[in-house]
Amino acid sequence: MIPFSDVGTNTARWQRQLAESFRSPQALLEYLELSEWWHPAMEVVTRNFPFRVTRYFADLMEKGNPEDPLLLQVLPSVRELEAAPGYSEDPTGDGPARTAPGVLRKYHGRALVITTGNCAIHCRYCFRRHYPYQDQGPEPFRWGGVVEAVRQDPSITEVILSGGDPLSLANTRLQALLQTLSGLPQLRRLRIHSRLPVVLPDRIDRELVALFRETPLKTVLVLHVNHPAELTPALAHSLATLATLGITLLNQSVLLKGVNDELETQTELCEKLFEYGVLPYYLHQLDKVLGATHFELDDASARRLHAEMRKRLPGYLLPTLVRENKGAASKEPL
Repeated sequence: MIPFSDVGTNTARWQRQLAESFRSPQALLEYLELSEWWHPAMEVVTRNFPFRVTRYFADLMEKGNPEDPLLLQVLPSVRELEAAPGYSEDPTGDGPARTAPGVLRKYHGRALVITTGNCAIHCRYCFRRHYPYQDQGPEPFRWGGVVEAVRQDPSITEVILSGGDPLSLANTRLQALLQTLSGLPQLRRLRIHSRLPVVLPDRIDRELVALFRETPLKTVLVLHVNHPAELTPALAHSLATLATLGITLLNQSVLLKGVNDELETQTELCEKLFEYGVLPYYLHQLDKVLGATHFELDDASARRLHAEMRKRLPGYLLPTLVRENKGAASKEPL
């Protein structure tokens, strides 16, 4: 196994990489030798939902290919300005589920914490692209209100860290949160939903590994990988380090038209995830958020694809095809 570099150097590297991310679609397209595909409307679209892509993730894209499946996930489209029946700014009911600043309660026994609005990459289909982070998230370094909200409900046995992306927080902030949560005797599990290791594997640094090693909570990391091209040796190394700590590694994908809606793509993704020590967990039908209509695959096609996947894959590698509906007691299988 490749050893970690010095803590300070390694930490500085992932933070520096975040700072060096592409912040305009024009710059990314120039880098990918696709300048002719830039359109002024892209800048209009990104006024409402900013553009951000790590250089690591950009390097996984095929230069000169405007149909690259990784590029399609992040490239702004004029179609984001389209309105469509059934699409809204809050497709999953986050607003009504808010019970305290930064805390969402949707499902029995679980509390979801909005840790931050920051992400290392802005996927154009993001269901929280309109979420009012500036109004509802906890103040920096002050997790007391979040912990107290959990403490007051003894039925909560699992806390889910979400965002944004919780691993975009500095290690010192994560440490403060994990230490306070670990002091709650009712908690059995800590779940972290993150795409950051996928788009920036250097995020799994020595300090972060130490934090995970120290927490007494059984930890689950749910990654967000949509396409087999996102699985790289660098990511495999980072995940192997986490696996040695006994962290359960799961993956959830979003079914995206034109990106990963082919049988070969989905079966390769599931097989490759297992090689990386990750179990496929959920395959989500698109959350109908304003700005993402062009990614939608109809339910009948989604069911046919999933049925074909069932024929190809062993049961333990078949993710559950689900949709999240407002007010439902759980994710609902299609």
